[in-house]
Amino acid sequence: MKEVYAFLKKCGVFYVATIDNDKPRVRPFGAVNMFENKIYFQTGKIKNVSKQIEINPNVEITGFVDGKWIRLEGKLVRDDRIEAKKNMLDNNPELRSMYDENDPNTEVLYLKDAKASINSFTEPQINYEF
Repeated sequence: MKEVYAFLKKCGVFYVATIDNDKPRVRPFGAVNMFENKIYFQTGKIKNVSKQIEINPNVEITGFVDGKWIRLEGKLVRDDRIEAKKNMLDNNPELRSMYDENDPNTEVLYLKDAKASINSFTEPQINYEF
């Protein structure tokens, strides 16, 4: 799991795919955090991505850096604890201009039942499950 987290951090920007009714929706994300041995993401509850995840928590994430790409799938689970929100914002301070751990719009979600692969054209695929 730590390798997956480190890869996403190194990407800087990665893409999260959700389902909106029967249509795929993909958007860039950049905030990722490791808290209590789980990988966390952050968004706002008023955003469509949050509403889509609430209906269908299954997501796929991809990112590319240094000639390698990651494919990560799993379920996102909302964590409403102030501690989880604060840790995310403390470790991603660029979010503090838009979010606060006491703001009811701030949402953090952790990845559950995840499978990941890191791939390249020149090296064997590496697989993870957590």
